[in-house]
Amino acid sequence: MVNMILYFDIQHAVEVHDWIIENSGGLSGIKDLGPLESTLEHIQNNLYYPTFEEKLNHLVFAINKFHAFNDGNKRSSLTLGAYFLELNGYDYCVQKFVLEMENIVVWLAENKISKDLLLQLVTSLILDDEYPEALKLELIDAVGDGIL
Repeated sequence: MVNMILYFDIQHAVEVHDWIIENSGGLSGIKDLGPLESTLEHIQNNLYYPTFEEKLNHLVFAINKFHAFNDGNKRSSLTLGAYFLELNGYDYCVQKFVLEMENIVVWLAENKISKDLLLQLVTSLILDDEYPEALKLELIDAVGDGIL
């Protein structure tokens, strides 16, 4: 049996972003909806992103890096990623995802973490109790002193 993946639309993404700005501050407004529309469409294409982890990874990466919003792109990438997990029944790891990804989205925005490393981290957050030692070392190597 194939699990059906649930998605959210651009209106929901904008509403979440507006809520984030209203409740945590920042410059409101949309810079360009194109990258957000493209991201939400692409993650539904199983040829581009065949696994749930790859879809989640691209969602977080693209919202973080492509700056559809004037402000709050990192916060929106984290929140919408957590919502995507919850929407698809991964409730057991949402809290851990939010806690672990708080620094990771910052390092991603600073180009310290690649999309490939992000995929490994996202996959580990979903599948493992904690990061494997090799992944911890790769993360330390990527972010250097920023991890302490």
